[in-house]
Amino acid sequence: MKQPQYILVCDDDDAVRSSLSFLLRKAGYEPVCISDPDKVPDMIRGKKFTLVLLDMNFSLNNDGEEGIDLLRRIKLLAPRLPVILITAWGSVELAVKGMKLGAADFVTKPWNNTQLLKIIETSISLSDSLLHKIRGTGMGSDDTGVFSGIIGNDPGLIELMEVIKRVAPTNAPVLITGESGTGKELIASAIHQLSPRRNNPFIKVNLGGIPTALFESEMFGYTKGAFTDAKGERDGRFERADKGTIFLDEIGDLSNASQVKLLRVLQDQTFEKLGDSKSKTVDVRILSATNRDLTFMVENGTFREDLLYRINLIHIEVPPLRKRKNDIPALADFFAENAARTYSLESKTIMKDGKEWLAGQEWPGNIRELRNLVERTVLLTHGDRIKATDLARAAGTGAGTDKRISTKGTLDDMERSMILRFIDESGGNLSKASEKLGISRATLYRKMDKYGIQSGSDE
Repeated sequence: MKQPQYILVCDDDDAVRSSLSFLLRKAGYEPVCISDPDKVPDMIRGKKFTLVLLDMNFSLNNDGEEGIDLLRRIKLLAPRLPVILITAWGSVELAVKGMKLGAADFVTKPWNNTQLLKIIETSISLSDSLLHKIRGTGMGSDDTGVFSGIIGNDPGLIELMEVIKRVAPTNAPVLITGESGTGKELIASAIHQLSPRRNNPFIKVNLGGIPTALFESEMFGYTKGAFTDAKGERDGRFERADKGTIFLDEIGDLSNASQVKLLRVLQDQTFEKLGDSKSKTVDVRILSATNRDLTFMVENGTFREDLLYRINLIHIEVPPLRKRKNDIPALADFFAENAARTYSLESKTIMKDGKEWLAGQEWPGNIRELRNLVERTVLLTHGDRIKATDLARAAGTGAGTDKRISTKGTLDDMERSMILRFIDESGGNLSKASEKLGISRATLYRKMDKYGIQSGSDE
């Protein structure tokens, strides 16, 4: 027989307690409702609760400090007990403060019942998955296909795969960070494929490539006549991702105006199409990625702190290739086999000196750069063996085995040199250069601006 899941509801508003009690019972939970915050510690000591729903204000003084103080006491008594904060929209800053102190999530009044139940389910399942960690290497027999593109035995990578397997079955929003080219999209795809949403849409959105003026129409859709060129109705990315997963890549590139619009949708997953006053609600799991330091951006006022906490319930940091050099030979073999199969060529073996040469590079472009170099070498090399001289030649460093892609200066210096080289090899055509680099044109423009590179053309 299934054990009852008791949820403690602490709120001094009779209507709120009644509403939550009805909602929770209907969803199969056993609510225990109290109005006096001073009773919470004794309640937690006396009964095994699965989760706590906690109001932030219990007096005329609406600064929320009572809720914050009570949260601290709960986390001391039961560190792993998930606590969801209930606050007003204008007090989101207070909720963010609570999440820093260990709250699992927050909801704002008035809440959306469907979204609240999803947050409760996510918080409980995430808490359970962290208590019962999956053993092994993170690569089960049923998951081989899911992790097929994630190659290596680096301890950090193995732990990363374990985290993926623990969080994938939940609805928890995940923020994936790491340098450009580290494989953040592969991580997002693995999370989706291991989740209950695997048979539903996986919608990828490059936020860095969407101008602010087009953000609403691209993300939320529009109706016929909503603007001059709106000849018909179009669904936005969120609507297309309904019942599935939306992957918000390069989220650190969003403008402040777009951040506000995104935050409101993530709050209750409700939005309006351009030109339509009717609200639409979707059921979407949020995965985000960036190569930027969002905490630094929050400190500088260029990224909203409340948005960061909304997307960052789980944080996965993908290590750069230079920190897992022992995985380079296996990755290179994988890319060589794929390239030979893709281009209908005979299989080519990377020799020992070639693998040693590859392991000696710094790889500022990470796995994407390694893949591009190996593929280029497979195409350019005659015979069935790839030596260090072949790789060096394909990298544009000459035939000598002692030469490397770049070993001097900072990572920025290396990246700038690499960009200049590919622009030159592409005859100044930025579209071709970005394709060779394995990055989007929008990303190339930003990097050119960063390094003061002004050459090149779009065509």
